[in-house]
Amino acid sequence: MEEKAFQDSYPDDVAWCFGCGHKNPHGHHIRSFWDAPRPPGRGGVGDEEVWTSVCHFQPEMHHTAMPGFVYGGLIASLIDCHSTGTAAAAAYRSRGRELGSEPALRFVTASLHVDYLRPTPLGPVLEVRGRVEEVKGRKVVVNSELLADGVVCAKGRVVAVELPDGMK
Repeated sequence: MEEKAFQDSYPDDVAWCFGCGHKNPHGHHIRSFWDAPRPPGRGGVGDEEVWTSVCHFQPEMHHTAMPGFVYGGLIASLIDCHSTGTAAAAAYRSRGRELGSEPALRFVTASLHVDYLRPTPLGPVLEVRGRVEEVKGRKVVVNSELLADGVVCAKGRVVAVELPDGMK
């Protein structure tokens, strides 16, 4: 049985995001997973606990910035959506809840910062690796790296906040 991606737990009414929503027929449909087993401890993120996540995405020719290279907006979108998915999964973990249990936890971007370190080649599968920096109340901070062929091409930091009740 295939492991359930973070985004698979999004309720249908909030699963329309272009980057990660499974209901958007034109979207990227990224799928993020925990990269390491659940850390031991109280369920919170502490000095001895590191929660990392990973997703893979195959860019296509229409994701071109210039011949041979990926469009920067796609890179930002991948970092953003992977990080907000990771934030939701981290919130479930920190609250001792199963991914997708009710009431649903869904996160949106409060802040996105991306540093482009080198041109990202078009062709290889891109890997986005996230690391949960902080879980505090309705806020989760995730640092992510985007790699092509094992080389870090961009880094991002996302501050994600739990979707306000009025938006659910």
